[in-house]
Amino acid sequence: MHHFHYSGHNLTCESVDLATIAKLYGTPTYVYSAATMADNFHRLQRNLSGLDLQICYAMKANSNLAVLRHFANLGAGFDLVSGGELRRVLAAGAHVKTSVFAGVGKTEAEIKLALENEIYAFHVESEPELARINHVAGQLGVKAPIAIRINPDVDAHTHAKITTGKSDNKFGIPLKHAAAAYEAASKLKNLRLRGVQMHIGSQLTDVAPFVEAVKKVTSFVAELKATYGIEYFSIGGGMGIVYRDALASGPAAWWDAQPADKRPLTPETYGAALTPLLAPLGLKILLEHGRFMVGNAGVLLARVEHLKRGAGKNFLIVDAAMNDLVRPAMYESFHEIVPLHRDTSRRSLVADIVGPICESGDCFAKDRSIQEVGEGELLAFMSAGAYGYVMASRYNTRGMAAEVMVNGSAFELINARETFEQMTAGEKIPAFLK
Repeated sequence: MHHFHYSGHNLTCESVDLATIAKLYGTPTYVYSAATMADNFHRLQRNLSGLDLQICYAMKANSNLAVLRHFANLGAGFDLVSGGELRRVLAAGAHVKTSVFAGVGKTEAEIKLALENEIYAFHVESEPELARINHVAGQLGVKAPIAIRINPDVDAHTHAKITTGKSDNKFGIPLKHAAAAYEAASKLKNLRLRGVQMHIGSQLTDVAPFVEAVKKVTSFVAELKATYGIEYFSIGGGMGIVYRDALASGPAAWWDAQPADKRPLTPETYGAALTPLLAPLGLKILLEHGRFMVGNAGVLLARVEHLKRGAGKNFLIVDAAMNDLVRPAMYESFHEIVPLHRDTSRRSLVADIVGPICESGDCFAKDRSIQEVGEGELLAFMSAGAYGYVMASRYNTRGMAAEVMVNGSAFELINARETFEQMTAGEKIPAFLK
């Protein structure tokens, strides 16, 4: 559920007319709903309330400092995957003592930075990484807390580019080799075995793969607790969001009206299925959701440049592009696209909705039906809060979009639009070319 809806004819975020934001800050601009993020966080908490739970927001989904501060204020730790992300947490005025450091290629400098800031645990992806962390911890004279990431070889039935729990993915250590990896880790004097971790993929819309993975590893997790005294089990993240009918899915009534076999995966379903499996372990349970926390909490605002009528094909050209929101070009992803001003008296238009970049791949939607709109009118790309701004680029020397956060009737610019001078500030022409 989210807090984007039409008030009369105008699309609003919480109590703010989105057209007002577009007029003040221009387009393309990302807009985030603080209330939606808080609702998502609290729904996870409520529906796994029978567990000793720590939510570690997977900040790769959206790492704006204001978003991080908001989740820290709610009580979240963070799931981070780089030294830069760790520094972002600190810059947001939070700490990493309840956070975990994941990723297959942690550098010695990143490991050192995490240890110096008292990271809760490293999620280790390979045996060579165990040796590296042990070495860096030895140099600092500390014990590094670690959990080994288990690859349970479970098919998440999601997009091939975001599945992580199959044996042919680069992530984690196969379950059949995990016992040997823990035994080896226990012999390294600068490591502390704190937990165990898994994560099977992203944008899962069915609870069954989560249940399968947890059932597959719980007996091994219990053995680790008995043998090494581990204190937590991280089951990762990956709960999907609604992309189709995203605007309709805001009110709770929409969710409740769906047939049981068609209803989107919710924290209620997720918690009801997993709590009985996890509670008997008697361990702290970590969740590392990202997309679920912020995906439906954000939209990308864009302005119509032209309607180009071709031979048998219409093209609605907007000022946002694949550099601003790459998911459709990269993953063939669907985003609902709606007008900021809804006028039911207008005819419907079928068009490809495209950006201005010189790539055929700069296409957000093909043969999409939308209310007829003209030059200067405004659109919203729904469900753009996750993997939107964080995956953006400066391709075609297009500056990074602005970002705004809404809280009730208040809103504030949380990241100004990038200028040409900022884009080129680090560049120079060498002396031999002058």
